[in-house]
Amino acid sequence: MSLLYFPLAVSILALLFAAWMARSALQHDEGTEPMRAIAALIREGASAFLRREYTVLAIFSIIMAVILAVLVDFDVTGKFEQGATDQGRFTALPRMTISYLIGAVASASAGWIGMYVAVRANVRTAARAQVGLNPALRVAFSAGGVMGMTVVGISMASITVLYLVFQHYEPLIGFAFGVSTISLFARVGGGIFTKAADVGADLVGKVEQGIPEDDPRNPATIADNVGDNVGDVAGMGADLFESYAVSVIATISIATLAVNGVGANGVFALEAVENYWSHAFTLPLAVMAIGIISSILGTFLVRTGEEATMGRLLWALRAGIFGAGGLTLIGSAGLILWLDLDFKLFWVIVTGLVAGQIIGTITEYYTAYEFGPTQRLASQAEAGAGPVVIGGLALGMLSTALPLLTIVAAILITHELAGLYGIALAGVGMLSTLGITLATDAYGPVVDNAGGIAEQAGLPEEVRARTDALDALGNTTAATGKGFAIGSAVLTALALMVSYSEVTGVTSFDLMEVHVLAGLLIGALTPFLFSALTMGAVGSAAMAMVDEVRRQFREIPGIMEGTTKPDAARAVDIATASALRHMLLPGTLAVLVPLAVGIFLGEEALGGVLIGSIGAGSLLALTMANAGGAWDNAKKYIELGHNGGKGSEAHKAAVVGDTVGDPFKDTSGPSLNTLMKLMAIVAVVFGPLFL
Repeated sequence: MSLLYFPLAVSILALLFAAWMARSALQHDEGTEPMRAIAALIREGASAFLRREYTVLAIFSIIMAVILAVLVDFDVTGKFEQGATDQGRFTALPRMTISYLIGAVASASAGWIGMYVAVRANVRTAARAQVGLNPALRVAFSAGGVMGMTVVGISMASITVLYLVFQHYEPLIGFAFGVSTISLFARVGGGIFTKAADVGADLVGKVEQGIPEDDPRNPATIADNVGDNVGDVAGMGADLFESYAVSVIATISIATLAVNGVGANGVFALEAVENYWSHAFTLPLAVMAIGIISSILGTFLVRTGEEATMGRLLWALRAGIFGAGGLTLIGSAGLILWLDLDFKLFWVIVTGLVAGQIIGTITEYYTAYEFGPTQRLASQAEAGAGPVVIGGLALGMLSTALPLLTIVAAILITHELAGLYGIALAGVGMLSTLGITLATDAYGPVVDNAGGIAEQAGLPEEVRARTDALDALGNTTAATGKGFAIGSAVLTALALMVSYSEVTGVTSFDLMEVHVLAGLLIGALTPFLFSALTMGAVGSAAMAMVDEVRRQFREIPGIMEGTTKPDAARAVDIATASALRHMLLPGTLAVLVPLAVGIFLGEEALGGVLIGSIGAGSLLALTMANAGGAWDNAKKYIELGHNGGKGSEAHKAAVVGDTVGDPFKDTSGPSLNTLMKLMAIVAVVFGPLFL
């Protein structure tokens, strides 16, 4: 049991370090009065959206908690006796329901804290960009680090405390369920908001009116800046909170196989299944704790020179990520030797971490504008919008090959080393340094906001050049983070399938059996149906935004001359209402599909659903994330003066491509990895009801 106090102590350290980084980011001056006024509008809009979104999510969570309590914890069906078993402690309590609500609150809290700091660090980053590139990078990265450390700290503390209190892994599935539902809704709702505002601002402002990005005359500019925070900070934070927490819980949930000598290739000594303090259960938490310490140390390696190129900026962040990865491996090796475990487990962790780095590097190659694929995409813009869209789709589809083959290789290697347990532990290894990889992701929206504030406040051109360089890097690191999340999602979803097999007793899924085949096809359909709903939601919300921006340009005199301020509050309200209205259906779909298939087709068909959703969802997610990142950076490459530069026909075509890519990379694509895992968690939670 004593090993569990190590991750608990480290989680507290992570939260203290997050507080220190918040203080470091927020100690700087906010700049001029116009900068402060713009930042206040962004902050107010983001807070208003999050309050309304969390109100809706609270209602949904309460309804789902009641369903869990009735169907699962209190056993009114007579089929699922989780609440009546004598496993663990406090079995008379609705443990699954309690854990579900704690997961929902923990996820929402992490997103709120990250956004709280981001909407205050944006103006400070813009102010520090007047001094130099490295000062701006340090502020923005510190703000991103708050998000990273808050996510890993709250997640680790919650899981460890629940495990110590209940002394059983089953309530942790309830925690994962709560985390996943909040993650999906937050990602979809925030993504719809931010992309509706972004598309409206770009199509009317850049293409129709020919004004710069983030121009203060554009009514959608403030809404676009708000969207960076509610979608790419709060939504993305909830997304990766889910990835981190569920990867640990999935590994713990199949540890019963390992302690019984099943599916772990003999890497653990045979123990009694009741021994929930076995190293098979506690090792994932200890590895994540080592990753947190390594991530904290890695943050001190991130810095750059004043005349840094895109390549040097990338290596500034890579120094921190690679340093943290190396320290994690050293620490994990020492832990395994100290616990006298089979050293194969170390190679499992190595495989997961290396696979994640390979996926990240491949993603950088396909999305960064310093490499050939994105540069070729920019050159296609000279022929018009059609070739850009076609080229981006082709790039996205091609970019799936190497990451997916890497995941396949990781599955085969880790299964050979440590069986099914090894596959799950590889997902833990892949996300062990999330504290710093999330920091490099979350810093992007901060510098994007800083650029917008610099443009609207009329700061010198060199300030915008610095924020643009950091923003382009943020697009690449965001795409890399999505690659990590998708790779880990596949490994975690597979581990959850093993848990589903345990709770239902279905040990194999025969594809020649018609119900399994039908389930597989339904599972493969679900990511496409989900993406259609989320893409359609962005399209509808964007149409409303475009109409409003056009109306203001048309009906409010003096906007284009700069003598009259646009009605930014109206644009924010339109994006908020559209996002909240459209996020419910795709989010509910993830819960209803596995429930409906389980009820009407049975537990074997539901297994087929999980297989189909993993296969189709992973490929579609990679395609969308990488195509969207490439379209965005192709536009920025042209804006640097290549292929005609700003205002050229190639630039206008690239803006269209970026518009298509926005919901790809920031709404539908990143939501799919949560969809895969949430469907699997629903199957695990409710699976015994279908027997």
